[in-house]
Amino acid sequence: MNELKPQLLLSLREYSKEKFMKDLISGVIVAIIALPLSIALALASGVSPEQGLYTAIVAGFLISALGGSKVQIAGPTAAFATIVAGIVAKNGMEGLAVATILAGILLVLMGLLRMGSMIKFIPYTITTGFTAGIAVTILIGQIKDFLGLTFEKSPIETIEKLEQVIACIHTTNLMALVVGVLALAILIVWPKVSAKIPASLVAVIVTAGAVKLLDLPVNTIGDLYTISSALPAFHLPAVSYETVAAVLPDAFTIAILAAIESLLSAVVADEMIGARHNSNMELVAQGVGNAASALFGGIPATGAIARTAANIKNGGLSPVAGMVHSVVLVLVLVLLMPYAALIPMPCIAAILFQVAYNMSGWRTFASVIKRSPKSDTAVLLLTFFLTVVFDLVVAIAVGLSLACLLFMKRMADVAVVEEWDYVEDTQDDQGRLKPVPAHVMVYEITGPMFFGAADKIPHMDQETDKNVLILRMRAVPALDITALNGLKRLWEECRRKGIRVVFSHVNEQPMSVIKKSGFYDEVGESYFQPNIDAALERAVALRDELAENQQA
Repeated sequence: MNELKPQLLLSLREYSKEKFMKDLISGVIVAIIALPLSIALALASGVSPEQGLYTAIVAGFLISALGGSKVQIAGPTAAFATIVAGIVAKNGMEGLAVATILAGILLVLMGLLRMGSMIKFIPYTITTGFTAGIAVTILIGQIKDFLGLTFEKSPIETIEKLEQVIACIHTTNLMALVVGVLALAILIVWPKVSAKIPASLVAVIVTAGAVKLLDLPVNTIGDLYTISSALPAFHLPAVSYETVAAVLPDAFTIAILAAIESLLSAVVADEMIGARHNSNMELVAQGVGNAASALFGGIPATGAIARTAANIKNGGLSPVAGMVHSVVLVLVLVLLMPYAALIPMPCIAAILFQVAYNMSGWRTFASVIKRSPKSDTAVLLLTFFLTVVFDLVVAIAVGLSLACLLFMKRMADVAVVEEWDYVEDTQDDQGRLKPVPAHVMVYEITGPMFFGAADKIPHMDQETDKNVLILRMRAVPALDITALNGLKRLWEECRRKGIRVVFSHVNEQPMSVIKKSGFYDEVGESYFQPNIDAALERAVALRDELAENQQA
């Protein structure tokens, strides 16, 4: 799976009319599901409704055509809503376009450098924490429209929005609340009535009809936004050093989040269909799709788990289904987009409430807190808190830093250096204890020796009548330069006291570091032995050599 070849080419090798019909039906159904979601997510991101469709059309088509998954459906997702809204508020649409293009370039590079497997190094606690945090920010951001509030200010940050909700709660529009509750009820109840027609589409039609026919005093999309049914048009944003510098941190966040979300979605899809995606090709496709989306007026996109699952459940078999979904959305944009002006804002808020609930993973969140070590719980809660109070950039940076520090502490805690007199040698078939000559000290080193554990390397500061020290390193999987300096220091201390140091069973990675540093040549090849038996024999030989020298 290391070859960068789109899954579309592989799928078309054995394609048939029957498979196309299944992809066609699934693509149409997924497009119907994506329509209200794309509009709602665009509004939550602080951009116009049609830009959500632009994203699903351009990015969705390219990611399906070039991606490494058979059934992945891409488009705007809730994970990006707060990030995009923040970028637009601070740097405008030009800044968003530049950030998205830079993120696309980063994603392509990640794929070309075969970094698809690197995403597994993002701790589970961090992805769980920021996902739940994003869900909370979306929920708070939609309270205004759900209740029909009139804000005194135009807040950007989540906490500022919450303050405005509290301060302006007296401006609640009861009709807006009724429409929002109706939409929410439909979203909850309708799936039990029929699974074929998306609940979000039913909610949109019912509430739009109610507001229009009853002439309710409720804001609709048309009251707040100018609706356009124009096709996506190519636009190259103005790029300057100042703009790039301002949005570069956001571009990294978009790229990392797009990689995590898309590969998680692909893994879920693999489990559902019993296949395996090409993660590196998927990253390249995500990069191309995001860059193209920005150039055609869209916003960041990634693999959407819910839409991907819907594609699978409705019979989608190949990337053709995702491409059909984008083509159908083009027809919707041209023919039906003006009717989007009738959609009530409380209905949009209700749809996003459900999206936030589904993505929050509160059961998983609670399970991690209940069953995980305190350190992991701390990372989870801190990432969640920082996502809500500040932003995702801060949350990921601090969360990763804390997770790395905690990991290093755990590794340092398991690193042990102990002296022994008799040690059971696993190479001894009968499990006998091995005698240690009187002139020999043996230290067993266990665990990775890195800068966090370097202080555990002992000092040779006590007086002793022994003249050989064996350092047994068979349980040392890794060694860094800081720990190597500790070994050098111990070796020099021993040399000044006339004690020879023999290294036993040095593994491949530590030996590579020792040789590259020149320490191997400085110590001498004969002082590195493959196992404890050879090391003890070498210790006896050193004693005999010393005795012969003294007699001479």
